Amino acid sequence: MSRVTLAIIAFFGTALVLYWQVQNKHSGDTDNRVKDQNTPDFIVEDLRSVEFNEQGLVNSRVTAKHMEHYDSTNQTYFTQPVYLVYPDQGKAQWQLRADQGKLNKETGKVVLENNVIIDAISPEEPIQTLSTSYLELDLNTMIMTSDRTIYVTGKDFNIQGQGLYADLNAQEVQLTSQVVGTYEAK
Repeated sequence: MSRVTLAIIAFFGTALVLYWQVQNKHSGDTDNRVKDQNTPDFIVEDLRSVEFNEQGLVNSRVTAKHMEHYDSTNQTYFTQPVYLVYPDQGKAQWQLRADQGKLNKETGKVVLENNVIIDAISPEEPIQTLSTSYLELDLNTMIMTSDRTIYVTGKDFNIQGQGLYADLNAQEVQLTSQVVGTYEAK
């Protein structure tokens, strides 16, 4: 082989190696950017948090087994969240718990999913427990809504219905359709 042929082979070999390194580095940067977008900004185990309203009163308390927050989407995800909500009177009246939860901090909306149970704190409340598979709570207005099947247990009665609208400040709960119930007189 002549020197010219060896120089051409060495030139193209070097160009091929350099091209491969640039492509490899470029795909690595892309992977890191995608990974960074999908990585939470912070994670908390055994979360305990208190949120206050504009008047300085407690608006809600939340505990969770695990929490992940993403600044880019302003979303917080919870595992086994438990919310205590404080309507206008300032005392905790309801405890909400679920397997999973999500909070959008911009809108103040909480979404609870899977085994959602709402318990009255006071044993004097006529409604003691509501349960469903999905629930939305607006922490600003204290309005709960759901389009799923709702089970209500109270003193001497059980009710089942489709859909829920509840204004916790006004202490009103409405099942929106297909309501069936039983009452036990004592």
